[in-house]
Amino acid sequence: MEKETEERIIRLETKLSYLEDFLNQLQQVSVENSETIERLRQENKLMSQKIRDMSDQLEGEIPNRKPPHY
Repeated sequence: MEKETEERIIRLETKLSYLEDFLNQLQQVSVENSETIERLRQENKLMSQKIRDMSDQLEGEIPNRKPPHY
C-alpha cells in the first residue's frame, strides 16, 4: 500500500473511532433523558391526582355555593 493511502486509512479509522465514541455518549445522554422524562411524568401524574383529591375535599367544605348556572 502506498504511504499516502495508508495515512488516509489511518485518519479515517481515527475519525470513525471518535464518531463511535460520540455516538455512545449521545446514546447514554438520550437514555438518561428518557428516564428523567418518565420520572417527571410519574411525578406529574401523582401531583395532579393529589390536587384533584384536595380540590374534591375542599368542595365539600365550601358553604352556600352558587349553582353552576350562575
